Amino acid sequence: MKRSLYIAICSLFAFSTQAQSFEVRMMRKIHSDSTIFKDKLCRGLSNSVTPLSIAAPSSILLVGFINKDQDLQREGYRATASILLSTAISGSIKYSIKRERPFSRSPEYFCKKCKAGKLSFPSGHTTAAFATATSLTLASRKWYVAVPAYTWASGVAYSRMYLGVHYPSDIFGGIVIGVGSSFLVWGVDKWLMKR
Repeated sequence: MKRSLYIAICSLFAFSTQAQSFEVRMMRKIHSDSTIFKDKLCRGLSNSVTPLSIAAPSSILLVGFINKDQDLQREGYRATASILLSTAISGSIKYSIKRERPFSRSPEYFCKKCKAGKLSFPSGHTTAAFATATSLTLASRKWYVAVPAYTWASGVAYSRMYLGVHYPSDIFGGIVIGVGSSFLVWGVDKWLMKR
């Protein structure tokens, strides 16, 4: 029994070391391909998250109230709830796990190219961007909304790695939380409406 436990722990350690090494290699490739244009573009994408995450549900709500469209108002409330839920989950996990950012953990490889706090997992920007994109997609159900929304969200995710503030697993965690929160809110709301 002890031997099996020892082998399992060693295997887990070896896997996590290899995964971390893969992440660092991937990040170095993304982060080192630096130009002034890319720096400005990625900072712009990162800085767009808060305004767009507020503007998207607010716009849906505003149009719903102007047109006195209760269905559209409900979509706006769902979008707002999705973004708030994803932000709360992301923040809770971030302060529970307390993973250091790449520029803190490996300063020999990464430099901080934008403002960022100390904690890395999951990416709050990516979480909010994907919650916003998913909310817009679920609210409209139109491909011409989904494609630009997810293109923007993917750009935000890439920018966080490029700027040296997140590992790929931070980005993946943010995507899962953002998309999952939106589907959860829409699912719970539909279930409540049927009751």
